[in-house]
Amino acid sequence: MKYGFWLPIFGGWLRNVEDEHMPPTFEYAKTVIQAAERWGYDTTLIAELYLNDIKGPESDSLEAWSTAAALAAVTEKIEIMTAVRPGFHNPAVTAKMAANIDHISNGRFTLNVVSAWWEEEARQYGGIFTEHDERYERTLEFLDVLKGLWTEETFSYHGKFYDIREARLAPKPVQRPNPILYAGGESERGKEVISSACDAYVMHGGTPEEVERKIRDMRERRKQAGKAPFFSFGMAAYVICRPTEEEAQAELARITDVKESSGYAGYQDFVNKSQLEQHIQLRDYSVSNRGLRPDLIGTPEQIAERILAFEKAGVDLLLLQFSPQLEEMERFAKDVMPLAERLRAESPTTLLS
Repeated sequence: MKYGFWLPIFGGWLRNVEDEHMPPTFEYAKTVIQAAERWGYDTTLIAELYLNDIKGPESDSLEAWSTAAALAAVTEKIEIMTAVRPGFHNPAVTAKMAANIDHISNGRFTLNVVSAWWEEEARQYGGIFTEHDERYERTLEFLDVLKGLWTEETFSYHGKFYDIREARLAPKPVQRPNPILYAGGESERGKEVISSACDAYVMHGGTPEEVERKIRDMRERRKQAGKAPFFSFGMAAYVICRPTEEEAQAELARITDVKESSGYAGYQDFVNKSQLEQHIQLRDYSVSNRGLRPDLIGTPEQIAERILAFEKAGVDLLLLQFSPQLEEMERFAKDVMPLAERLRAESPTTLLS
């Protein structure tokens, strides 16, 4: 299992807690990612939103790509996975920027391709926001342009959304043929595009049974598309680790005490414009990215056992959220990660069954 974490660029992950003691500043982000390298984390995911979806549109947040470039220069080992939304980017310029950051990081830069869901944000920032399936059509062309520029000496493209004429990109990315393209989607059209055009599949939180069904389905779709197996299957999850189960449940009750706040500004767009597989309630939405559904809540032993259940289901990358980020990441790294490794060593046949 690889362990990743969401970079805290929004000031936290909890819509019902005003101050999580994790400021949305570059200095805090740098402190977190450099500590994560020391503690053995493999990946960080930098979300891309120009408005703060967690604390409310009026609150501070960091821009993803400039943050990624800066962090690439002050880290050595960790993978920097940065979200990109085609409706906000020129694909040729994006290909150039990604190649540049890949060189800054010496081949550690990857992309999380997101087709977007927040219509109000697009209105404020001049993004292109169309009907759901058309957003994926744009995404497919966007990826065609990225990969064409990354791999061909001279590239031309004439599509519905993009027109590229004899473009050159140098230097090419360090990673060949391209930086890893992660993507998540639950709609039929989304799964079709991801299966045919991306390299890895990431999921919102779910139970081991739910994610096992998703992984089995996506493996079959990938095979039908005539592509090599996916590089990775990742899943988002929020962690509450405490010495006792009672303490963990008390923290869960505290953070899911739903209150009216501007942090719920994007709720209706997320629910109505994303074509989700599961019905989402305010309690689910009170923590970012349906992070409570995997139930990584309890003692270190309970969480480690749960991680092995997800590993058995096919998950090989966890993208974790914590609050407060730095302190809880350290607790997880010291109390849970080595315990999961020990349990895995004690029962390898269980994971292979």
